[in-house]
Amino acid sequence: MRIVLNGWFIDQPHTGSGQYTRQLLYQLPRIAPQHEYALIVPHRNSFEVVDVDANTNLQLLTSNFQFQISNYRKVLFEQDLMPRAARACQADVLHVPYWAPPLRSPVPIVVTIHDIIPLMLKEYRGGPLVNAYTGLVSAAARGATLILTDSDASRHDIISRLNISAERVRTIYLAADPKFTDRVDPIDYAALRNNHDLPEDYVLYLGGFDARKNIEAALQVYTWAQGALGENYPLVIAGKLPDRHDAFFHDPRVIAKQIEVENVVRFIGPVAEEDKVALYQQARAFLYPSIYEGFGLPALEALACGVPVVGSNASSIPEIVGDAGMLVDPHDARAMAGALIAVCTEDALHDELSERALKQAAKFSWEKCARETVAAYEAVTSNE
Repeated sequence: MRIVLNGWFIDQPHTGSGQYTRQLLYQLPRIAPQHEYALIVPHRNSFEVVDVDANTNLQLLTSNFQFQISNYRKVLFEQDLMPRAARACQADVLHVPYWAPPLRSPVPIVVTIHDIIPLMLKEYRGGPLVNAYTGLVSAAARGATLILTDSDASRHDIISRLNISAERVRTIYLAADPKFTDRVDPIDYAALRNNHDLPEDYVLYLGGFDARKNIEAALQVYTWAQGALGENYPLVIAGKLPDRHDAFFHDPRVIAKQIEVENVVRFIGPVAEEDKVALYQQARAFLYPSIYEGFGLPALEALACGVPVVGSNASSIPEIVGDAGMLVDPHDARAMAGALIAVCTEDALHDELSERALKQAAKFSWEKCARETVAAYEAVTSNE
């Protein structure tokens, strides 16, 4: 069987779709070498086909591509060039690893829809062009042979909002990068401290500042918890801060000042990938109040480092966190504060959750994801 994958995001490892594509391309030839794999990437006004096997160096591969990104080129690539490439490659399956399948294809389509946020949350629907694109990919998804998604919560949303039969939507969980572990490296720890002015102990927030991330709840937690935790476990907020404060982007600096918790909050800015493991490991707890997630990778990364999660019981988060954290209504900052105080101050509870965190994280792996994805490919070809 010959599988071709859409490679639009292959040179963007900082995105979820880019990480997903890279992990699949690394794992697939290793766990199912009986099949052939090819990556389709834009090349000027056409496409380039790259055969991928277990010896392919993805880092070197992607450094050779120069993408000319525009909305028009992206739609052209997805709707015209990808079907043509599938035909030219004599593909048995076309896999689009993000929500953008072509309306028509000469071969069966497997599409991964990580989430349908623009349909679920009005803040993400955008203007006329965004709405038109969402309508296009929604219609195309209904014609896909099989849809993969990251969680049962997303599967439910896709079935109900896109009106797709349940047997055509399959949950395949993602995973954290294997580098996220509880094994502390003193060199990494020293580098983290050298690069960032961190308190000795802290609660960590890492996860973005757009509306669904609910950063205001994380800060409101400290209106209730600052007396108990503020001095010993201040809130460390990592990531590039937004340059505006409005209905879509919520600047935590503005909110912290408004609710008078700025004295117990530390903003450390963007964190390099090589520092993230140590940043998680040194946290007493990970605060994750998000309202909607297709998967919730930061929570899983924290668990893989042995860090308990305190946060939201919404969307996919309970599936990912399981019993390795304390999850409450994302709009109930007082309840979240109580949970956080307990996790930070009760050693027995913290240690038990930390053990559960490692066991829960071990349930997810990219190898398992790839094996289940191969099973999906084989299912669509066997039904032809």
